[in-house]
Amino acid sequence: MAAALPHSHLRLHLPLRTPDSSRRHHRLRLPSLVAASRLQNPTTATNPVLPPAAPAPSAALLAAEGASLAPRREHRFPGSVSAPTTSAAAGGLTEAEDAVLRRALEVRRAVAAEALVAALSGGKVGGLTYINNLTARMGPFVDRVVVEAAAMRRDRPDLAHMSFNARAKVYIQESGLVDLVKWFKHNAMTYPQIAKVVCACSGDLGKLRMMIKWLRSIYVKGDFLGRVLANGGSFLNRSFEELEEIIDYLESCGVRRDWIGYVVSRCPQLLNLSLDELETRVRFYTDMGMDEKDFGTMVYDYPRVLGFLSLEEMNSKVQYLKEFGLSNEELGRLLAFKPQLMACSIEERWKPLVKYLYHLNVSRDGMKRMLLVQPTIFCLDLETVIAPKVQFLQDIGVRSDAIGNVLVKFPPVLTYSLYKKIRPVVIFLLTKGGVKQDDIGKVIALDPQLLGCSIAHKLEVSVKYFRSLGIYHFVLGQMVADFPALLRYNVDILKPKYQYLRRVMVRPLKDLIEFPRFFSYSLEDRIEPRHQTLVANRVNMKLRYMLTGSDEEFAQRVQEAVERRVRFEAGKGIVETFSNAAQTSKEEETTAAAAAYQNSIEVD
Repeated sequence: MAAALPHSHLRLHLPLRTPDSSRRHHRLRLPSLVAASRLQNPTTATNPVLPPAAPAPSAALLAAEGASLAPRREHRFPGSVSAPTTSAAAGGLTEAEDAVLRRALEVRRAVAAEALVAALSGGKVGGLTYINNLTARMGPFVDRVVVEAAAMRRDRPDLAHMSFNARAKVYIQESGLVDLVKWFKHNAMTYPQIAKVVCACSGDLGKLRMMIKWLRSIYVKGDFLGRVLANGGSFLNRSFEELEEIIDYLESCGVRRDWIGYVVSRCPQLLNLSLDELETRVRFYTDMGMDEKDFGTMVYDYPRVLGFLSLEEMNSKVQYLKEFGLSNEELGRLLAFKPQLMACSIEERWKPLVKYLYHLNVSRDGMKRMLLVQPTIFCLDLETVIAPKVQFLQDIGVRSDAIGNVLVKFPPVLTYSLYKKIRPVVIFLLTKGGVKQDDIGKVIALDPQLLGCSIAHKLEVSVKYFRSLGIYHFVLGQMVADFPALLRYNVDILKPKYQYLRRVMVRPLKDLIEFPRFFSYSLEDRIEPRHQTLVANRVNMKLRYMLTGSDEEFAQRVQEAVERRVRFEAGKGIVETFSNAAQTSKEEETTAAAAAYQNSIEVD
């Protein structure tokens, strides 16, 4: 029917770029091509042969075409935000618009952070790594810089022509952040603490400076200023009137004004309490019988006892301590003396210690005495501090059934250093003190207070004095084994008694070696009166029978000695001495032999 197109038409090719552009160019050039074919081939004028129709465009192509025809936004500096369209204002932001806004905000935050880094670097706050780490932790302050720099364009016409970066630099400079950071760093604050303080005050550095001035007015000094600001929590956002009420109330409860700075420095959480909560905590302690003086010293010694613990925890610990048999007044005196007890855990510290003492045969009354005499024991670690000392006492010969009595008799032994105090004393007793290895456990069990004596100022002075009297080394060890407290007496007290024994009583050194407990009796109240009684009745007896017993027992002994003397003088009896009437024990025989050896050496 229709003739084919000429050969020239077959060689005609249309440039194809994209599917959309090819269809558009095809529609534009089709009429001119048809007209040219009519001129060249008149037979095709009526029924031309056309190319096949293009397929209908897909939805994706239509969307791409609509996006390409959309108007472009006006070019602005990075981070600028265009005015919302009518549809956005009516129905809210679309996801794409929200993403654009978020991206713009991130750009501005990055610009503000760069301005902050530049300001800190220019102020020579520190190295680049230090400044970057500090800036990375100051996110809230960077957000404040973004907000204030944007508000400057509206509120300060003189800065409206400046770029956002320039306005951010102006705000950072006017805030005085650089000088404040340098002051914090000078007061030994780390960059996490600095960032925490700057962010805690919501970027209001003016109020932060006023808070520093106020802390100085209540005697918070030196490096503690930074610690208070870093660890204080939310008190930076409180009014100064509320803070002054707290300080005035503490003063009225017995905390002196010049102590307030010390208390706040070690427990800045006190400034976070409301006045009602603070009154409740103070009443918790005053109900135990504490007066203002005891309460004030307790808070000064350990400020956390008032502001760090919760009321539930405080109540539970007080109830546990009352199970030892403490009265309310005793508990009040105990906490006033050792408030650190309130910081100890019941499950981790107290219960394991009580169980351990129970296995050492320490009764509840014994634990009560340990708690009242040395409450620090209940703050010590069981495995690393207490158990090694108990094991050492067992190793030197203290019997297991006597360990509990040693601890109850002298609780401070558990607070002494094992290698700096206890072991040196034991070594001194074994060497210079002359105590035998078999007797050292007995000596410590009878008088554990020896472990608390100073070697240089007490034990060594006493040993030198007894050696100066002519008592030899191993004889002194036997005397200490018989009477361990001998080395604990002051030399100034021993000298008058020894002079009275040798000059007035005219007793030999052997009597002192046999009865070293002589030094434990009072010269004015016991030794002199009884010696005068013996002289008045013309009788004599050993020191052991002269000084021991009550006055009635001593009078009876004197009466019996007088009767024996009268019978002897009347020729009705043989010579009997009071000393032969008592049976001499094995230990006395050993002591007598040592004294005889001592006297024989003196005679030689």
